Amino acid sequence: MADTERMPRVPMELHHEIAQFLYHEAELLDDWRFRDWLDLLAQDIEYTMRTTSNAQTRDRRRGVQPPTTWIFNDTHAQLERRIARLETGMAWAEEPPSRTRHLVTNLVVRATENPDEFEIRLNYLLYRTQKERDQAIYAGKRMDRVRRADTAAGWQICRREIVLDQATLTTHNLSVLF
Repeated sequence: MADTERMPRVPMELHHEIAQFLYHEAELLDDWRFRDWLDLLAQDIEYTMRTTSNAQTRDRRRGVQPPTTWIFNDTHAQLERRIARLETGMAWAEEPPSRTRHLVTNLVVRATENPDEFEIRLNYLLYRTQKERDQAIYAGKRMDRVRRADTAAGWQICRREIVLDQATLTTHNLSVLF
């Protein structure tokens, strides 16, 4: 059993507060308010995304997994550069800009060894449309870690691990933020 599974769940009020923070974050991304979104990220953020690997049942039972494909393994500085590029209007993959809907659900919030940090496991769906007919749906799970912060939002994201359900991406590009 993982350490986070042994950690207690948090009181309902705290769960609600963290959920509202994550809903606000999704709104910022959908509204292309990337600088405001960046303010929600801790300077020491670990922002990773990988695909799911297909493995035979017999291999999974033995703990044998195919190699993971890492899509993102970004720091705060790298995310800031990605946002700066989007702001130039010269990012060809985002002309015209994508329209997105970030949906988060099934939040489980657990305490950690640090009383100011909490582990979150959630399911997400990111719907992206661009131009007249380009559509993509990204589904998966996220494991976030948030900490209390002296910011307007009161919280910062210090770790985000995104695991896509898709083993293969069929989109033309992957220029949106998760």
